[in-house]
Amino acid sequence: MAPIDKAKSLIEALPYLQAFRGKTFLIKLGGAAMEDPALVAMVMRDIVFLEVAGINPIVVHGGGKAITAAMAEAGLQARFVGGFRVTTDEAIAIVARVLSEQINPGLVQMIRGFGGKSVGIAGDKVFLGEKIHATDAHGQPVDLGRVGEVASCRLAPLDAALAAGFLPVISPLASELATGLPLNINADLAAAALAKELRVAKLVYLSDVPGLLADPADPASLIRSVSCAEAAELLADGTISGGMIPKIRSAVDALGAGVRKVHFVDGRQPHALLLEIFTDGGIGTEVVS
Repeated sequence: MAPIDKAKSLIEALPYLQAFRGKTFLIKLGGAAMEDPALVAMVMRDIVFLEVAGINPIVVHGGGKAITAAMAEAGLQARFVGGFRVTTDEAIAIVARVLSEQINPGLVQMIRGFGGKSVGIAGDKVFLGEKIHATDAHGQPVDLGRVGEVASCRLAPLDAALAAGFLPVISPLASELATGLPLNINADLAAAALAKELRVAKLVYLSDVPGLLADPADPASLIRSVSCAEAAELLADGTISGGMIPKIRSAVDALGAGVRKVHFVDGRQPHALLLEIFTDGGIGTEVVS
């Protein structure tokens, strides 16, 4: 890139830097975007860029592949129902250990390595949850074990971290309202619940899909922007299917609660986060009211 092109990129970013300074972004990191250490490091550096630019980023992370590997080492087979991991009492201990001792501190250390100030917060200090009552494909009840959904959020740990200038990194666990015991929470749903509570300026899902596709088999069919009404039509006609259904529904729910915009971005692309936020064309799909 020629020097003048670098200058043009900075000028293109200027109105976005001005508009977002002091705003809070919630970034959900998951899927294949977490499997390549080099890509994860690049995302963490981009998040530090947001922090230096005056934006208040908050990270909620997943950990599916690492959890599955740790369960296999313990002789436990991963089983999923309706996209939720069946989590026995034995499995929840493994889930909590992998999230709290492996993934969360690793992300915090990366951020610190790039000069950012960060603190890891166990999700059960933030999320209060209740067990999910699921059914199988035949409508029969299924016991998912210690799997929950977010009932409410405790914001004090986040407020303290942000007030002290720290970037919070939060794991997808919840404290069960009835017992205080840990619950495994789908990270997408945890991120959406917290985004709603905070009414953040942006909720960004970094995963392993380019965004919302008109044709799931054709990455070139990316839909750049979609309204909630248009999303409802795409759900109804089957354009949105599979794993994108709960993501889009959570996005629409978050927008209805006061979140300004929701973005779906392919975290496998270098600097996808910055390209989506600070360029006119973006790189993924934005969902707006």
